[in-house]
Amino acid sequence: MDKTFRAFDPRQVLLLPPSLDDWLPQDHLARFVADLVDEVLDLGPVLADYTEKRGYPPYDPRLMVRLLIYGYTTGIRSSRAIERRCADDVAFRFLAADQAPDFRSIARFRRRHLDALAGLFTQSLHLAQKLGMVKMGRVALDGTKLEANASKHKAMSYGRLISKEEQVEAEIAALEEKAGALLADAEATDAAEDQTFGVDGKELDLPAELDRREKRLARLQAARAQIEAEAADKARKHAEDKERRRQDRTGNSDEQAVTDAGEKAADKARPKPKAQANFTDPDSRIMKNSDGAYIQAYNAQAVVDEQHQVITAADVTANPSDALNYTTMLDQSAQNTGAHPRQALVDAGYCSETNLEAAKERQLACGTDTFMATGRLAHDEQVPPAPRGRIPANATLKERMARKLRTKPGRAAYSRRKAIVEPVFGQIMTCHNGRRLLLRGQDGARGEWRLLAACHNLRKIFRHIGTAGLAAAIG
Repeated sequence: MDKTFRAFDPRQVLLLPPSLDDWLPQDHLARFVADLVDEVLDLGPVLADYTEKRGYPPYDPRLMVRLLIYGYTTGIRSSRAIERRCADDVAFRFLAADQAPDFRSIARFRRRHLDALAGLFTQSLHLAQKLGMVKMGRVALDGTKLEANASKHKAMSYGRLISKEEQVEAEIAALEEKAGALLADAEATDAAEDQTFGVDGKELDLPAELDRREKRLARLQAARAQIEAEAADKARKHAEDKERRRQDRTGNSDEQAVTDAGEKAADKARPKPKAQANFTDPDSRIMKNSDGAYIQAYNAQAVVDEQHQVITAADVTANPSDALNYTTMLDQSAQNTGAHPRQALVDAGYCSETNLEAAKERQLACGTDTFMATGRLAHDEQVPPAPRGRIPANATLKERMARKLRTKPGRAAYSRRKAIVEPVFGQIMTCHNGRRLLLRGQDGARGEWRLLAACHNLRKIFRHIGTAGLAAAIG
């Protein structure tokens, strides 16, 4: 064969140790993450947790934070997947300095330092502010349903819990009676015992069967208590709020009456038969997602700045409704950034009399002009123009907001909502593989959502300045 090929010898031994630094392009995201962790981020809250001097030395926290940030930024979130990438992927090997922590170490580190890792969200936001990427001129607030690490088939309604609890109690009583009779007969002779239970005791192990059912009964009772406690808490808050509004109308102020009204309502509260609890993740709830499917989920909230789609506030709730989060999310955004936005865009899911009143008060107190949709439009339906003439004096807050959104400035402002916040959710779902949470419990879900939000902001910063601009940015 006349053709000459480049030299290729898979068994060639390198004369000098290879440098991982030479294997990674200079503008690679992994270099940005390495510089970020080593030079910019404050890992004091993580390091402060290591007070015990005895024992085998743990992995350097910088190494673990590097792997988690890069993994979450690129959609590799599973601890086992990160462990595999430390052997297969050059970028992960570069970040880990050719070390290979096992998945248990990675999972334990994430769980142990979840609060500190969630705190990276505010650090990423402050870095974006320093780079001029957050203007707080116009923000959009929205929520999305994230799948919990639990199956909806592991949930049970309150009505079914009651009947199931009674059934299991009856089964336990029957097994105890049967066990007593069999054990009494077994005391006669060993042969009778072997004939009843089997030679190895595996054909019908009644003590084990009783233990299994008793544990099941305990889980049912715990789920029932959770649903009842939630119903009582909801009734208490509703009654207290109602009593406070009544006192505001009459000009009185009696906190004891508020407390008494709440306790009275809590004592009378009874859960709805369809109220559910999940045995795998009791904090999660069955919610309807944007596709119309019912999933076991959490409601993830985010406030996004228009300038560079940087997330300024992030939280997770177990309530499917967005309406409860209007005030808390905008307050969190103002606390994180130190500034109130000039405009806030929210969809119809947040529309309620309470939020409309809060929006009016917020505009007077903070100067934030809220554009809140009062209803949903059909596909391709256009917002009709505002009617001519003055607003009727007796118009409700909802009617005034609807009229405001039908004006030319209102339509122009609100039309930006989808372009600000919805691409952020899409990027987190696709680029960060964030459709499903890995950690259970509301605290775990909140910490992981904020870590995802931090990685989203860091990716925006990387796209804005690149690796070369980080050193100049931090000065």
